[in-house]
Amino acid sequence: MSTASAAGNVVPVHGGFADGSGGMRPARWRPAARAVQPMATGAASGHDCDAVVVGGGPAGAAAAARLATEGFTTVLVDRAIFPRDKVCGDFVGPAALSELADLGVTGTEAFSATNAIGDCALHVDGDQLGVLAIPQVGGLPAYGRVIPRLQLDAWILDAAQRAGATVLHGRKATTIEQAPDAVTVHGHSAAGPWHLRTRLLVGADGSNSIIARALRGTVPPRQDRILAVRAYFDDVGGPADQADICLRSDSFPGYFWLFPAGGGQANVGVGMLVSTYPQTSRNLRELLLRLIAADAAMRHRLGGARMDGKVLGCPLTTYNPRLPLVGERVMLVGDAAGLINPLNGEGIQYALHSARWAADVASGSLSSDRLDTASLHRYQQHVQHSLGQDMAFSRLVVQLIRNRHLNPVWLRAPGIIASRAKTDPDYAYRVGCVVTGLVPADRRLGLGLAAKTAGQAMISIRSGAPKHSPGHSGPSGRPAPAPFRNNVGGTAEPGLPSREFGDWAAGVGRAVTELIFQLTHAKFTRSRNEGHWAGSAPAGRQNQSRHGSPSQGGPCQRSPAGNRQASRKDRA
Repeated sequence: MSTASAAGNVVPVHGGFADGSGGMRPARWRPAARAVQPMATGAASGHDCDAVVVGGGPAGAAAAARLATEGFTTVLVDRAIFPRDKVCGDFVGPAALSELADLGVTGTEAFSATNAIGDCALHVDGDQLGVLAIPQVGGLPAYGRVIPRLQLDAWILDAAQRAGATVLHGRKATTIEQAPDAVTVHGHSAAGPWHLRTRLLVGADGSNSIIARALRGTVPPRQDRILAVRAYFDDVGGPADQADICLRSDSFPGYFWLFPAGGGQANVGVGMLVSTYPQTSRNLRELLLRLIAADAAMRHRLGGARMDGKVLGCPLTTYNPRLPLVGERVMLVGDAAGLINPLNGEGIQYALHSARWAADVASGSLSSDRLDTASLHRYQQHVQHSLGQDMAFSRLVVQLIRNRHLNPVWLRAPGIIASRAKTDPDYAYRVGCVVTGLVPADRRLGLGLAAKTAGQAMISIRSGAPKHSPGHSGPSGRPAPAPFRNNVGGTAEPGLPSREFGDWAAGVGRAVTELIFQLTHAKFTRSRNEGHWAGSAPAGRQNQSRHGSPSQGGPCQRSPAGNRQASRKDRA
């Protein structure tokens, strides 16, 4: 089986790995194909392969691995030559770790040597409000890992290779051409132009996806964009198993993070909505360095540190339920599908989930040769069912905090939540479940949390000014910034212009409507899926149900006493 490039070059496809120079090396491991009978491909069918995956990040490589394991001839192309770096926070949460285990990525010494994170500290204006432990839920690990993308992406790509997928480096996809019986991907490389004719195209080429643009006919909306930059630092102080999330009055709704990578190294970065980024600021790189210098919590950990390399950045596209994820013989996964949480920027977990969901639908469609939009739409329905509520809730919060003139109000929330969590272990546990993406923020969890949070807010209001209200000093004695003073991006106006306020209010209305729709839809389907969540790790690794959630108990079900302590020893 081979593919012919437009330049006339013939490249072997099945079971090999092509490097940037066109050389080949055999796959080291190929699992036996499961009981699926894909249609014949190649010259007999006029296709070069069953599936082309554009993009070799976690979503694309995982999708390629799963399709190849099912016995479908799969070609993955990427513009880069791996291993390659990628701008990211590098944090891989518990659910994502289980996905990686299912792909066979976690059983190496190199993987075990990556740094485990069990706690996350929240800071506002330099004061630590509390430390949140990653909860133990079902059979999932009670920790995450910080894995640089230089390693993580190469490991998942290697899993795709072992499964039998062909990986073509250094090949940029530029256009696609659709026909009733095929999709042709065109591109160029150092060797010249190339093309592949395939039965199915999976777009996994990131937030600036060429495939998504071709499918949707437009670029991502500005309100769905996030800017993020990060840098690595050496000789970082503080606990190696604790991540730090920091908020500041002068840069909110942006947030910045410190994720220890082990060995005294840490990934430090900042993210901000494009629509709220101060127009007077020079760039986000300068913002990161200024925040590091200004924030007491960061100075504590980075006081003796030195930056290793440069500050690098990239734009991200967050989830928008109004945009299609499928078309005729086309599917989008991961960042290309916008599967990034708009509130916290989490993407790796959703990338791996979407790869599994897409491969499940694609396997059936390839076997039956039903690759029309209606048949593939089952994948989009799965995404909506699994992530719709969480994403709708996140979009509402994000829309609210776009109004920077209410920053003093928004910055009360972390203090309120932390105050309640200190006195209510069940509340703290539930907050941890939702924040870390271990369970959906549905009616059983979300409304209970909302009620308790509202109650705590009333107590806070009655007892006086909040800890981080403007002009009020925290325990450190440092006064918080004035209400609308933006030390990073300039000084804000005292009030929103009427048109800007109208746009913001309309956006809040749309976000509320979307959340109500998602909650209503979930109410009608909850009885059928009681006790399950399709967003959890794949079946088979954790004694899980057919929906992929832990079979023991319902969402956010605690593990037996002692599991938390045992997990700390395991990750050590």
